Amino acid sequence: MQSSLSLDGCPALVLNADYQPLSYFPLSLWNWQTVVKAVFLDRVSIVAEYDRYIQAPSLKFRLPSVIALKQYVRPARFPAFTRFNLFLRDRFSCQYCGASSRDGAELTFDHVVPRAQGGRTTWQNVTTACAPCNLRKGGRTPQQAGMMPRQWPFQPTIHQLQANGRAFPPNHLHESWRDFLYWDIELEP
Repeated sequence: MQSSLSLDGCPALVLNADYQPLSYFPLSLWNWQTVVKAVFLDRVSIVAEYDRYIQAPSLKFRLPSVIALKQYVRPARFPAFTRFNLFLRDRFSCQYCGASSRDGAELTFDHVVPRAQGGRTTWQNVTTACAPCNLRKGGRTPQQAGMMPRQWPFQPTIHQLQANGRAFPPNHLHESWRDFLYWDIELEP
C-alpha cells in the first residue's frame, strides 16, 4: 500500500549504535535524502520502514522510518547554553511565579545577579522568567526584589534535559518511533 504522504513528510528517527536516540531535543531526525545516502554508504542499519517506497530505474525499496548508526557517537556531557535548552531545563515555566508557556506565558530569560551588578550570562546565573516577573524584578537581585526563584540556576547534564524533554513530546511522532523514544522510562506497577 502506497502512502499519500509526501517524501518530505517522511523523516527518519536516528538512533545511536546503542539504539538510543541521538538527541531528544531537538529530536534526531534526518530527511529522506540524507537517510538514503547513509544507507547506500553503509553507515546505518535500517530498523523500521514506512509504508512508502522509493525507486530508481533499477531499484525499489521501502523508505526507512528508523535507522541506527553503525558507529557509536559519544554524546556531549553538557548541553549547549541556548535559550531553548534554558527553557527546557526550567520546564518552560517562570522560575518566579510558575507561569508556563503552555498557559500562554511569554517567556524570557533573567540574569539572577543582574549584568549591571557583575552577573554573567551563564547556566548558573540565568533563569527562565515570564515577561511580567522579569519586568518587576528589573535590575535587582532576588533578595533585593523579594523574588526568590523556585529553582536556582544550574548547569544541566544532557540526561537531565532529556528527562525534562520527555514531558514535551514533539507534535508528530510516527508510530514506528515510539518504541525507541520512551523505552528507558521506568514502568509504573
